[in-house]
Amino acid sequence: MYKEIKFISAEEAVKHVKSGDHIHFSSVASAPKILIDALCKRGDAGELKDVKIHHLHTEGPAPYTDAKYEGIFFHQAFFVGGNVRKNVQAGYADYIPVFLSETQKLYRSGALPCDVAMIQVSPPDKHGFVSLGTSVDATLAAIECAKTVIAVVNRHVPRSLGDAMIPVNMIDYFVECDSMLEPAHFSEPSEIETAIGKNCAALIEDGATLQMGIGAIPNAVLAQLGNHKNLGIHTEMFADGVLPLVEKGVINGADKVIDKGKMVSTFLMGSQECYDFIDDNPMVAMMDVGYTNDPYVIAKNPKVTAINSALQVDITGQVCADSLGTKFYSGVGGQIDFIYGASLSKGGKAIIAMPSITNKGVSKIAGILTPGAGVVTTRNHIHWFVTEYGAVNLYGKSLQERAKLLISIAHPSAREELDKAAFERFGPHYHYIG
Repeated sequence: MYKEIKFISAEEAVKHVKSGDHIHFSSVASAPKILIDALCKRGDAGELKDVKIHHLHTEGPAPYTDAKYEGIFFHQAFFVGGNVRKNVQAGYADYIPVFLSETQKLYRSGALPCDVAMIQVSPPDKHGFVSLGTSVDATLAAIECAKTVIAVVNRHVPRSLGDAMIPVNMIDYFVECDSMLEPAHFSEPSEIETAIGKNCAALIEDGATLQMGIGAIPNAVLAQLGNHKNLGIHTEMFADGVLPLVEKGVINGADKVIDKGKMVSTFLMGSQECYDFIDDNPMVAMMDVGYTNDPYVIAKNPKVTAINSALQVDITGQVCADSLGTKFYSGVGGQIDFIYGASLSKGGKAIIAMPSITNKGVSKIAGILTPGAGVVTTRNHIHWFVTEYGAVNLYGKSLQERAKLLISIAHPSAREELDKAAFERFGPHYHYIG
């Protein structure tokens, strides 16, 4: 038996933060809101300065990025989520470009200090272990490296298994909270997104191991997979879209080579139903991001099919997924980890999928990327590219061949202009490319 834990108030707990400290918050639904609020009160009282805050995407408010905390808190995100985007773009918060697989390495290598880790965990079991629930990712590394670990113990945190299970002796201070986890809300796929989902689903073979990013397109893809067989999951995150496929037996991991029969992930975004699904579920392994997103681990399973989205693609296959011109919109995330891992997998398919035009009618396939746009997936990494107008494989294709293929699935209103841009770029021989 372990020694019973003693709780202190959130206000007492955050007194262990000093000016100049680096703080890590657990991610997504596990953001420790009660500690964040108490920390901001110390900021309001003028008790702190130059505190740096790090985390992946979090659900819910992120008040520490507000302009009023300039000089007090400085947020340096590993991923720019919607709750911090405006303040990152305004310069009151910042972004650290990093592969998702290496977020844990920032802490473990000492490249980034971690003075205080603020996390949210399940109540301890009879053996003295708590679970990190929906956020293992880089949080486990932060716990290992932090000088001080403060945990919010919350009965609503699911008892997820795998690397999520840690002993209470890794935690210094405990705060009790009973609030529900923040759910993620996804819109129903539009007609365009459904068409993209169908085009992606046509590329997925029985026995494939899936990775999908966040949003309506992954959900649209999953909705088309009801007649598939023996699909597996090895991903950075999943949400509610997988649950009906698990219930039908479509997702069972039977053909996986590693983690056979298990759904492997590192964080979750979804509804309460999704959080309940992983609770004490031996089918789900919540693992360190250094494992889930290692391309060489990913590649051990056959037919890995990775589907990720983009903001813009040029006619040579350069993929911008983190910025709109010079304005940062999201981050590198795990896109390259899985694009590369899938391309190394036997029978694997690396897919970039996006609508052909924006909501304002601007083509997302461009002659050249918008000045300042960041290339996440290089033209060397890209394989399959999908829009609502079809799917093309760019692997092994020359620049001029790529332009022809990409233009063929661009929005019809943009094809003539893109064809002209390709002709100006590649010269008169371009028109003779088949």
